[in-house]
Amino acid sequence: MHVLYYTPRTCALASHIALEEAGVDHELRKIDFGASEQQSDNYLKVNPKARVPALVTPRGVLTETPAILAYIAQINPDAGLAPLDDAFAFAEIQAINSYLCSTLHVAHAHRMRGSRWASEDASFEDMKRNAPRAISACYDLIETTMFRGPWVMGETYTIADPYLFTVAEWIEGDGVDPARIPRIIEHRARMAERPAVRKAIAAERGA
Repeated sequence: MHVLYYTPRTCALASHIALEEAGVDHELRKIDFGASEQQSDNYLKVNPKARVPALVTPRGVLTETPAILAYIAQINPDAGLAPLDDAFAFAEIQAINSYLCSTLHVAHAHRMRGSRWASEDASFEDMKRNAPRAISACYDLIETTMFRGPWVMGETYTIADPYLFTVAEWIEGDGVDPARIPRIIEHRARMAERPAVRKAIAAERGA
């Protein structure tokens, strides 16, 4: 049995969707950020980084979305969520998911979590003002260069799709004009119709 620690409307949704797509038996454990549960002694024993997601596996705990997604793809290869027999193609997926994690998500965090990088109110406000520009630049690159269509990697659905969908859920709140990225918006709409996506969202937001 696997256990996914999550918080609704966070990047943990990508791992949750992948678990559903792969048919992996799992339990959900909600971490309440509003109550600072991520800083509790119990959760810090699971994930000392005090963030979500964290996936408890039979061999230990995994953190970081790209790592969790790659693991899910590999424990059930029959689900076909990654080209496991093609090292280069698998690395391409990792490159996209790493970009979403290390660049796009970090730009998003500057809008609301400036205390990770600065200590002055003026710095926080500058980050908030600049965030839409930085995030929009990330989406422009994805739209024009990285996204192949109809799925992220082309004709085949992979672990890159739930991750892009998850961060794309934040587009309007991040001040990005959806009209400038029509392919990503169309992908988001198509993803929202998948049974696994619907199930994961219902489970998280109904908890």
